Amino acid sequence: MEEKKSSSRDYRSLLKKVVFVIIITAITPTVVVSMFILNEFRASYQAKVYDHMELLARKHKKNIDMFLSEKLMDIGWLARSNRFEELSNSVFLNQKFVELQRAFERTFVDIGVVDHEGRQIAYAGPYDLFGVKYSDTDWFKGAMTKPYFISDVFKGLRGAPHFIITVRHEHQGKPWILRATIDFGEFNNLVEYLRIGKSGFAFILNKNGDFQTEPTSDVNPDELVKVLKGDNALNRPSSIFRHKNQEGKEVLYAITTLKNGEWIMVLQQDVDDAFAELNNAQKIALLIILIGSLGSIATAFIVSNQLIKRISMADEEKHTADKEKEIMSQQVIETGKLASIGELASGIAHEINNPVAIMIEEAGWIEDLLEEEEFKEGENLEEFCRALKQINTQGKRCKEITHKLLSFARKTDSRIAEISINALLEEIIYLSSQRAKYGNTEVRTQLEKNLPPVFASETEMQQVFMNLINNAIDAMEKTGGIITLTSKRVGDNILVIVADNGPGIADANLSRIFDPFYTTKPVGKGTGLGLSICYGIVKKIGGDIQAHSVKGEGTTFEILIPQNTEADVPAVGMKGD
Repeated sequence: MEEKKSSSRDYRSLLKKVVFVIIITAITPTVVVSMFILNEFRASYQAKVYDHMELLARKHKKNIDMFLSEKLMDIGWLARSNRFEELSNSVFLNQKFVELQRAFERTFVDIGVVDHEGRQIAYAGPYDLFGVKYSDTDWFKGAMTKPYFISDVFKGLRGAPHFIITVRHEHQGKPWILRATIDFGEFNNLVEYLRIGKSGFAFILNKNGDFQTEPTSDVNPDELVKVLKGDNALNRPSSIFRHKNQEGKEVLYAITTLKNGEWIMVLQQDVDDAFAELNNAQKIALLIILIGSLGSIATAFIVSNQLIKRISMADEEKHTADKEKEIMSQQVIETGKLASIGELASGIAHEINNPVAIMIEEAGWIEDLLEEEEFKEGENLEEFCRALKQINTQGKRCKEITHKLLSFARKTDSRIAEISINALLEEIIYLSSQRAKYGNTEVRTQLEKNLPPVFASETEMQQVFMNLINNAIDAMEKTGGIITLTSKRVGDNILVIVADNGPGIADANLSRIFDPFYTTKPVGKGTGLGLSICYGIVKKIGGDIQAHSVKGEGTTFEILIPQNTEADVPAVGMKGD
């Protein structure tokens, strides 16, 4: 009694240890690899967002600088192509202003000629600015120091935001200026409609923090300039960084300079908006990892419990068989598993097939009912007919699938019959498609058309080709590869070639692959009987099977099947070669 209690405690302790080991070995690599992948994805996505914002900033910097340069060139051309005496005449200047407006629509609001004392001696435009003196204005002082000048945006005498571009020339040794006012609305449109995601927008500041465009959202320029100075962004041609604003919201900024560093264009977007897709992907990934981990834990408990029960049952046996009996016992267990799988597949197919048949029959009965007069005039008759047609189509599809499942599950049927090798190979490819897909293996065919039929057991030939394809998939499990199935007529025989580009078989092992119980697969993965059974089946029908392999290049099996008559093939139960 005490011995049983002690044994029970040992099994419980062993169960805990096995569960712990399985959980650790199953979950830890998954979690570590997933975290590494997520971290790399996060870094890659962040670089993508940053690059996108920098690209937008550079693109619009180029557009704005080009806009300003073009307007300066237009005014410069006007000053160079006309004499001072002509331009200082308001009538002549007005003619040139009309030509500018025709060429550039509303870009230029007005133009004027200002002498060296700052007095506007000629003017063309909608405002009464003739004779106005600008000597005390910042833009005039700047214009007198440079041949080309662009002012900051200001309201000035007209009380509306605008900025001025000027070119400076000399007449009789004294400087004079041709100035033009640029339409603020057109300039503002260059950045106003620049949107990034749901929250992103752009605006322009000067280095004092004064807006040069109208922002589309509430922005604190003083805070932003302070942040830019702290990040030293004002001294760099471009910059991108994050900052948490006064409201506690993290914002992504892309900064680039304009007008030779005098203006700063800012692209701003909420970090949550910029990385919304990344955050969603991370949530989904974490959910998948959690579900996978829970599944691994549940599987660990189930598998460990079954394993301990089997160990307990094995320990209760008072005698053990010798090595050969142990091997045979293991083969019986494996065969039993295969038989159970076949029976289960057959049962499931039958269970599905019966209701599907009833469904198709009932659909036909309803279709007959719809032919009666009382239903013919129904407004939904056409929809009913479409639905019934769909039911029939899908029902027949289900019957076709269950038929293939049943034909493959009935492994015990060894009756000799006329079979088509190509049709058999296509059925095997269909049944192996999912396993090949998960093994990263592609199955290709080169089947000769119009091959004559052969007489053999369909299920036994299924077993031969299925075994060879499964072996090829197992061989390329780690690296993936290509399996090529070829069928062709050779004299009075049909040759089927199963070739793969996997790791190949060593010469020392190649001569033993058809020996019973010989396998190179890991313990628990191979029985060592598959190729031996294939060899026996092929020899029994008078055929031949040969293997060729080059280490590192792949393996090829050639199966030669004779075109026997039904009388030539040994009956079921007869011993083959």
